[in-house]
Amino acid sequence: HAFCWIMQELAKSHAGVPSIAELTITLRDLAARIAPHGTFNFLLSNGQALWAHASTNLYYVVRQHPFATATLSDEDVSVNFADQTRTSDRVAVVVTAPLTTNEVWTPLPPGELQVFVDGGPVDEQSAIDSKQ
Repeated sequence: HAFCWIMQELAKSHAGVPSIAELTITLRDLAARIAPHGTFNFLLSNGQALWAHASTNLYYVVRQHPFATATLSDEDVSVNFADQTRTSDRVAVVVTAPLTTNEVWTPLPPGELQVFVDGGPVDEQSAIDSKQ
């Protein structure tokens, strides 16, 4: 229900396709309005950006060149991302619990909305500044 409500409110708030900064402002407001109703982590993408909202536990890691080997937390398996990527690749992985033991996962504080563009986190102020 919560996600459908967010989609409905986005349609009401924006006649056209909003910029990343505009959508960030709207999503921040909607997340604050839904927070009193319970736990609701969410990920939303428009194909240009990814928004991650932490109600409880969310973590992210950004992987980019030079890529390393990651060791999974729950399996005795390692993945060498250098074999699977190009030097120009960058990706953000967002999860509810860290997946690997040898990478630094950044926790999102409860109530925070983080925006990712081109595989990396975007500072909210720079997103707002780009709107002006």
